[in-house]
Amino acid sequence: MVTARPGKEPRSSTNSSASRSRTPTPSPRSRTSWLIPPDHRSRYATVLLPDWHPDQATESSGADWPCLGSAVWALRTTTSFEDAIRAAIDLGGDTDTVAAVTGGLAGAYYGLDAIRARWTQPLHVPLPGFDGRVGRLVDLLHLARRLGG
Repeated sequence: MVTARPGKEPRSSTNSSASRSRTPTPSPRSRTSWLIPPDHRSRYATVLLPDWHPDQATESSGADWPCLGSAVWALRTTTSFEDAIRAAIDLGGDTDTVAAVTGGLAGAYYGLDAIRARWTQPLHVPLPGFDGRVGRLVDLLHLARRLGG
């Protein structure tokens, strides 16, 4: 009988040489390291350092690593969802991109209740192919719940 546990090799009740020669389970880092190309890893590592500041960026804030670094900086240096968004915007540059990434991170960190209603009430998302139908916050929350399982 073989039983599998999450993150572990299957256990076998037989005592065969195949069950004794196991490949080590890769660490979570090595399982995801393919997400960032090797020649970009040092750039991400640099912008994610706790003391990194967006003024140290060597590329436009719209490039992926300075954008992420700026968004993380905005989240680390503020204490609320709104302040994080404002900090991202105040950086200048590609503010819509940096603020969008900051909003995603801050929303995940602080939660939906941290976002003021005056920011979510006017929210509307045109739905292509639906004769001008617009998704409102309640529709988007329902969709997110359905997608999340």
